[in-house]
Amino acid sequence: MLDLRHQLIEGRADVPRVGSVVQLEIIPWYAVADPDGTVVAPVLPYLRGLMLDDNRPATAKSYAYDLLRWYRLLWFLGIDWDRATESDASALVGWLRIAPNPQRRRWSPNAPQPGSVNLRTGKPYLRAGYAPSTINHCLTVVSGFYAYHRHYNRGPLVNPVPESTAQRRALAHRAPDSEIPQFRRSRLRQKVRRSDPRSIPDGMWDEFFAALTCDRDRAAVLLYVSSGSRAGELLGVTPGDIDWPKQLIWVVTKGSEEREPVPASPQALLVLAAYLDHTGLPSADQPVLRTRRGPDRPLTYWAMRRVIQRVNDRLGTNWTLHDLRHTAATRMANDPNLTLTQVRAILRHTDLATTGRYLNTRVEDLFDALQAHYGRPRVERTIAPGYDPEDFKAVFGG
Repeated sequence: MLDLRHQLIEGRADVPRVGSVVQLEIIPWYAVADPDGTVVAPVLPYLRGLMLDDNRPATAKSYAYDLLRWYRLLWFLGIDWDRATESDASALVGWLRIAPNPQRRRWSPNAPQPGSVNLRTGKPYLRAGYAPSTINHCLTVVSGFYAYHRHYNRGPLVNPVPESTAQRRALAHRAPDSEIPQFRRSRLRQKVRRSDPRSIPDGMWDEFFAALTCDRDRAAVLLYVSSGSRAGELLGVTPGDIDWPKQLIWVVTKGSEEREPVPASPQALLVLAAYLDHTGLPSADQPVLRTRRGPDRPLTYWAMRRVIQRVNDRLGTNWTLHDLRHTAATRMANDPNLTLTQVRAILRHTDLATTGRYLNTRVEDLFDALQAHYGRPRVERTIAPGYDPEDFKAVFGG
């Protein structure tokens, strides 16, 4: 058994992709099924507890996939869930650090190498494996799963995922607006590099917008960039959610599920009106952004993502759908006529520090200033008439 764990950590073995996440017709809406299709009993009450804690169904789905990874490891090692130890959690981390992520599989032989940097945008491509944040999230879910069952005296007394007492001590009784104190990561937790958000520079924005081929795509992109809406929020906008005179659209905010107004630029609404004049206005309860081919149906996230991918193929870039929100946030945060609290309200950030991240300047945005700096002639020191150069050398050095 110990040798099998070492093989996983060293990349000499892989965990079979057995089992699945299945959708239910009752709360918690999602569950983990074993290779025979039977729902894994210990997972069900834990996911139901998440829903009772007022989490969204998407959260339950995400947690179910993390627990599926954990159960796949346990099935592979032949261990019951309530007999898992810290060595099994170590095997999970070692496997995820090396195993390829099937969601990032490249089908085209001409696709850029995973982890390489696009020279036009300065953005790296995703690596082939699991991101450190994904591994940490999986550890958090597994730890919460065992803590839940230990609370009800149904699981082992010792959580297989190690905890950081220093972190718990540092975050206890902390004011919400105070700085987060420094603490050591607990064992097995991965170091996550915090990078600045990537926005589309103004010089590349015109090129990006010109590559769009229809009013639907232009209207969607302009609404994203002027409102700062998230992808799923904007795709759910119906005719009744558009306030044309006030230039507002109402979206259902991710997480809180609250219906809130966000601004839209006159240009975005103008292109949207042209698109609706051509295609016709859908019924009041249907999203305004629709498919262009096949049966009439709402535009999905994956279809909108494919719109951005087609633009990338033409331009040789690697912008993402979420970069449009980053672009909106960067433009607003750096506008001297808007305060940071106003931008926070528009973007609906919970923490002002999240909005403040968009004030950072990137090297790519300083191209013109740097070129002027590099081309600036070297300053030659001169001595005013009437002074002896030898005296200057004696006082200031030559």
